[in-house]
Amino acid sequence: MSTHLYEIKVGQLGVSVYEDNAALGRAAAAEAAAALRAAIAAQGHANAILATGNSQLTMLEALSTVDIDWPKVNLFHMDEYIGLPATHPASFRRFLREKIVDIVKPAAFYGVEGDAPDAAAECARYTELLRQNPADLCCLGIGENGHLAFNDPPFADFHDPALVKVVDLDEVSRRQQVGEGHFPSLDAVPRQAITLTIPALLAAKRLLCIVPELRKAAPVKAALTGPISTACPASILRTAAHARLYLDRQSASLL
Repeated sequence: MSTHLYEIKVGQLGVSVYEDNAALGRAAAAEAAAALRAAIAAQGHANAILATGNSQLTMLEALSTVDIDWPKVNLFHMDEYIGLPATHPASFRRFLREKIVDIVKPAAFYGVEGDAPDAAAECARYTELLRQNPADLCCLGIGENGHLAFNDPPFADFHDPALVKVVDLDEVSRRQQVGEGHFPSLDAVPRQAITLTIPALLAAKRLLCIVPELRKAAPVKAALTGPISTACPASILRTAAHARLYLDRQSASLL
């Protein structure tokens, strides 16, 4: 287990800071594995929601090497672009298949089908899957604009009645996807996505927020020191006693 540099508590949220991204990833994976093992021991199976994006790479790599009874784990994810096939290089389904699903071979991987012909019907289908398989674990990140999943500041709703919905994407969020190398230009990034809502993410029994890298220092500071507001959707994590925020020295540098 990686040793943290320090821990703080902000509101109800525990925050652990590590030397670097690799140490952060190992520590988050160890806690994720413990949550999955506990769920399997208690109920014979576990349900986990996983995030995508460059910030999750070290955690997913570490998680794929940990001893977990993967044939008893169902995996879900939290968002997908409207109109993007699962074969597209920027597809979040493809990302998770390559980084973890094809490696560990879980019981099932339920992808959000962004290219479904009827987006509203797809939201309803995925909502029912989440209701039938309550999440024991949710691993998520924080976007450069403070978003959780694709709940961007202009559209986030802390009291959303829906679990899954179609959202417009904020330009900051779309530019982040270009900056991470997933699309060649802003015009290539879809303008809409299907996302799990903030209440759907917070409903997981255990919530791990994995946020390395210097580019995340400003949204981390806003989330932990600004008002709890949809202007920075991640600020809602301060009300979540069942959550832990994992930072490295760079992402914690403005605290």
